[in-house]
Amino acid sequence: MLGVSATVTLEPWGSGDLPLLERLMGDPRMTEHLGGPESPDKLRGRQGRYERLEGGDRMAKIVDVASGAGVGSVGFWTKEWRDEQVYEVGWMVVPEFQGRGIAVAATAQTIELAKRDDKHRFMHAFPNVDNAPSNAICRKLGFELLEACEFEFPKRHFMTCNDWRLDLRA
Repeated sequence: MLGVSATVTLEPWGSGDLPLLERLMGDPRMTEHLGGPESPDKLRGRQGRYERLEGGDRMAKIVDVASGAGVGSVGFWTKEWRDEQVYEVGWMVVPEFQGRGIAVAATAQTIELAKRDDKHRFMHAFPNVDNAPSNAICRKLGFELLEACEFEFPKRHFMTCNDWRLDLRA
C-alpha cells in the first residue's frame, strides 16, 4: 500500500467519539491552519453530523493498532467544485501520534474505499498552503497539485489552500 509503514484501522465515527473530536477540532494547535478551535456547541453539532452522514459520505476514527488508541479522523464527502461533483478528503491526527505515517496510512485506506464506491472520478484535498505536513501527505499519496485557491472553512473564514486532485479511476 504505497510504502506505508504505520498500522492503523478505520472505524466508523461513533457516539462515543466526541472526546476525540474535542482533541482534534477544539485544540488551537490542531486548528491552526483551519481558522481556530470550534466552540463546544459547534463540536457537538459536528459530532452529530459525523454520526449521521449519508449518501456515501464517510467519517472514520483512526485507530493505532499498536496502542488501540483513537488517534485521529479521516473522511470523504461529496462536494461541488468547479461545476463538478467530486469527493473532498480530510484528515487529522492528534499531536503525539503525528510524524509516524498514520495520516498517510489512514488516508490511503480511505482512498481505496472511495475507489470501491466509484461514485466520483476525482478526489480533492485542500490543505492550507502553509500546512507543510498535509501538503506532503497529498504528494506522497499521488495527488496532483492543480493550484492555490481561496477556500472557505469554516463558514465565513477564507484561507489560501492548495487544490490537490487524485484520479480515482487511474
